Amino acid sequence: MALAYPHFLINFKSYEGTAGDDGLAFVETVERVSEATGARFAVAPQLPDLRWLTDRTSLPVVAQAAIPRADAGMGDVTLEAVADAGVDAVFVTHPGLEVGFDGVGPRIARCRELGLESIVWVPDRETARAALSFDPDCLLYERPSDVASEEGMVRTDPGRIERFVEFVADENPRTATFVGGGVRTADDVERAFACGVDATGAASAAVEAADREGWLRSIATAIPD
Repeated sequence: MALAYPHFLINFKSYEGTAGDDGLAFVETVERVSEATGARFAVAPQLPDLRWLTDRTSLPVVAQAAIPRADAGMGDVTLEAVADAGVDAVFVTHPGLEVGFDGVGPRIARCRELGLESIVWVPDRETARAALSFDPDCLLYERPSDVASEEGMVRTDPGRIERFVEFVADENPRTATFVGGGVRTADDVERAFACGVDATGAASAAVEAADREGWLRSIATAIPD
């Protein structure tokens, strides 16, 4: 299924306990909570599990990274491969995958050709303006220092997020906004959506929760209908 907004994205990254059968169990937990609460969730599993998991869940699935086949070398994951695996969207860039803007435009265009939604990471307004010129589907607004922190923008500077959302709406209202970095609790999620974003999500807070299902259920209460 395609990404629908608003939603909360669980990113598995490469954390222990999120691959293979463990990854499937985690996806099933997320799906169970989504079905029970009506809250929209999406998942970004580890890359080797993409095809396997897309066949086993109705949740939207996001690829953590991929590049056009034309640019790929040995060991690279291609946009064409993740599209064939049934993935719904892909992080064209993220804090651990910086791409020069001469490469971002063609990647967004190739996503569009393949029916993949493009998510582009931007740390500031200047980078966002450049990215918006390529008409991405979604901008991930995240400061690298906020990743896995206790002091993300949702806590320390919500006004900055509000101004970013307004800026994107003025520049390209078709592009959705996603805020990440330091989102750990239902209160954080509520603050994020109160700033006007279309999506938010977490990685370490979700994976490291002692009771993942309980944590997800608390998050579900803060995701708008």
